[in-house]
Amino acid sequence: MSERPIPPRPGLGAGRARLAEMLRVDHAGELAAVHIYRGQRAVLNGARGKDRIAFQLQEMESHEAVHLKRFDDILNERKVRPTLMAPVWRLAGFALGAGTALMGEKAAHACTEAVETVIEDHYARQIEELSAREPDLAAELSAFRDDELAHRDQAVQEGAKDAPGYPVLAAVIRAGCRAAIAVSEKI
Repeated sequence: MSERPIPPRPGLGAGRARLAEMLRVDHAGELAAVHIYRGQRAVLNGARGKDRIAFQLQEMESHEAVHLKRFDDILNERKVRPTLMAPVWRLAGFALGAGTALMGEKAAHACTEAVETVIEDHYARQIEELSAREPDLAAELSAFRDDELAHRDQAVQEGAKDAPGYPVLAAVIRAGCRAAIAVSEKI
């Protein structure tokens, strides 16, 4: 179930502060996503019989890299600092990617499905919040959300929900994503 959008804060500069939180967390999410795919590819690239998934992961990583580059540019344009947690998210993303890939292809896809489910909901709330005051940014986020939905749908088609221990694995990953979002907005 989707949470309601965060109402604007009162006071001068409140809208800018809220926008900075959104941009900071979106940048952090794309950074982590790139590193999740890098971790998965570190395990699966060159592995016998894994050419198909290795190609899929490389393709998804390239989409996330485009998003990350755009958020790098937006942060610079708007003079918003990235999260101080970036080194942790790089390491955690890579470890999550490698760990799920070591569990098998379906677990790697389950990771993608779980992450993208949270991110889709997160982007949807931001798009709703920004549509009136930042329509161009909302449109960019909509395009990024569409990419995330395509990744999620592909992961489901590839058997994400058939991964061993899927309900627990997906719940843990989703909880971690939500926690990372909360932390990255503020720190």
